[in-house]
Amino acid sequence: MAISRAQLVKELEPGLNALFGLEYKQYANEHSEIFDTESSDRAFEEEVMLSGFANAAVKPEGQGVQFDDAQETFTARYTNETIALAFAITEEAIEDNLYDRLASRYTKALARSMANTKQVKAAAVLNNAFTPAFAGGDGVELCSNVHPTLAGTFSNELTTPADLNETSLEQALIDIAAFTDERGLKIAARGMKMIIPSELQFTADRLMKSEGQTGTANNDINAIKNMGMIPQGYVVNHYLTAAKKWFIKTDVPNGLKHFVRSPIKTSMEGDFDNGNVRYKARERYVFGFSDPRGVFGSNAV
Repeated sequence: MAISRAQLVKELEPGLNALFGLEYKQYANEHSEIFDTESSDRAFEEEVMLSGFANAAVKPEGQGVQFDDAQETFTARYTNETIALAFAITEEAIEDNLYDRLASRYTKALARSMANTKQVKAAAVLNNAFTPAFAGGDGVELCSNVHPTLAGTFSNELTTPADLNETSLEQALIDIAAFTDERGLKIAARGMKMIIPSELQFTADRLMKSEGQTGTANNDINAIKNMGMIPQGYVVNHYLTAAKKWFIKTDVPNGLKHFVRSPIKTSMEGDFDNGNVRYKARERYVFGFSDPRGVFGSNAV
């Protein structure tokens, strides 16, 4: 349906002083602080987890060396989605000089809707991080204590969900340092950046920047700050829907991914039959995760 004069009757009144409601500021590109972006050249992308080898065995004198097999343990698939939105302005509205007033404002509104959709879809990966229905390539949700491996299982969430505080943050960093690979071998993983909803920004700032231990009169140092833990600090994502859940992005590669199949494109055309002018925006992308070791979370409620 096209935007007509009847919908914009005030626009035709000479006493109109201001238009508002379409030019709010927005939280832009918050996904870029969380996801690693790569280009895509097909309908879907797949990333395969390889197992590597187990610990080497002792070779007894005179006997043959033991062989091991590398395996593909799971595949993460990213299926690109097409995101699009359009609007139209009637020929009569254009004739009555509403084009100049409306076109630029509504094209900005169109861009804002497209940008907001992208942030919502990106945040959905973390908003559903503890939901079994949103499983990754290994068959379980992003943050789980039963990620299957050839050596058993591993966890990338706190054993006991906890609010963000000094104790829970230290435990998360200890758990990240204990990560193992698909064969149970220890890996040198490190927490790099904390991802939090806006409700936790004040707590995070005190934990990350206080010189002394938070919430106490003791003359103890802030070990997290003093040891240079979480070197990239924290980022606030305003599209996270749970007020108490928090996450740490680690330095494990191929964790949170954003594939771009087609960057945003805009187009405009006139309709011969009715004279309406139509505007469209379209892009293709997908958000997801490959290696769940790329993030650690607390399912605090």
